[in-house]
Amino acid sequence: MAMVIRVRFKRASKLYDFDPNGLELHTGTKVVTETARGVELGECVSGVMEVPDERVVSPLKPIIRIATEQDLMIQRRNEQNEKEAFDIAVEKIAEHKLEMKLVDVEYAFDHSKIIFYFTANGRVDFRMLVKNLAGIFKTRIELRQIGVRDEAKMLGGIGPCGRPICCRTYLGDFTPVSIKMAKEQNLSLNPTKISGLCDRLMCCLKYEQDHYEATRKRMPRVGREIITPDGVGTINAINVLSETVRVRIAVGDSFELREYPIDDCQRPGADAQVQQGGDTAGEAPAQPRPPKLERPPKPERPEGERPDKPRGPRGDRPEKPPRPDRPPREKGERPQKGERAQRPDRPPRPPKDGQSAKQADRPAEPEKLDVLMEEAAPVKTEQAAPVEETVILAEEVEIRESAQPEDLL
Repeated sequence: MAMVIRVRFKRASKLYDFDPNGLELHTGTKVVTETARGVELGECVSGVMEVPDERVVSPLKPIIRIATEQDLMIQRRNEQNEKEAFDIAVEKIAEHKLEMKLVDVEYAFDHSKIIFYFTANGRVDFRMLVKNLAGIFKTRIELRQIGVRDEAKMLGGIGPCGRPICCRTYLGDFTPVSIKMAKEQNLSLNPTKISGLCDRLMCCLKYEQDHYEATRKRMPRVGREIITPDGVGTINAINVLSETVRVRIAVGDSFELREYPIDDCQRPGADAQVQQGGDTAGEAPAQPRPPKLERPPKPERPEGERPDKPRGPRGDRPEKPPRPDRPPREKGERPQKGERAQRPDRPPRPPKDGQSAKQADRPAEPEKLDVLMEEAAPVKTEQAAPVEETVILAEEVEIRESAQPEDLL
């Protein structure tokens, strides 16, 4: 077990554990501690307590001293300087025409650096801005981009409930919130109704989510049948907070909506039908289901080989004869580019008149194709002549048809 004390450095910020260092500390005591960011002034939010060693975040840094009057005066001076630095930074951002919104300025307790918090839609090139601010304040400058939820936590405000927003008063860490939580709580999905000052889903949707999940597990769904003291009905709506159900029950020739506590209702089942048998008069009793017919078991297949497909063991199969050895190929010289390899078993072509032996082995040249085209041309011309005569005859026929009967006489 380790002795620790919890310290908070900002309002509604995260709590950190420190070593009391033998000092007598109480809740609300101002102390000066050493942190990863340097020396800072914080406030104790608990007394000295024992914590298991597994929960201690090492290294556990000690408390330097209890804050004196001079330390508190330095803190008040830093707060005044933060307001002046904020106005100067806003002017410099406007001069450089940067698309960023300055949210807050924080001075380190020992004046080692100044932190500027801002929001922006994307990445911003603020290198020239840092140089100008460093030349004015003569110290280390640090710019940090934050989200809209952190912005609302720093600025504060009044929520839709009429009270200060939770993240500014006591909420230390942000928890993820989804639209599913609003649906399970039967809230209006209007964005203006379920969104906070940061234009995100309200953090208070998470507060009652565990109760809704536990209660919904033991409540039936809408549309299911349920047995009530007045008979069997269909669930029309459920109320998780009051743990009641609204049931649609048949009364004569009409239907009525009645509300019952979930403990007075029962889901349909074998035991429920027996208990509610007297209340559900007029309904036919549930008949037992006939027993299922059992199929005869399949005959077991005899072990061993099948009688219709006898197959011997693999070792009794005849082995394939080995392949005969092929004679090795004789390696010859590779023909050069443009030459054609001559088979040894094929005699060379006899040269024609006026050709050499190499010209006889070459394929037919394209000139022979031109000769063939010239020989085929007269054939096409002879076939085209009857077409012209046919056209002339057709014109004569048209003239004869257009002639009057008197001309023919």
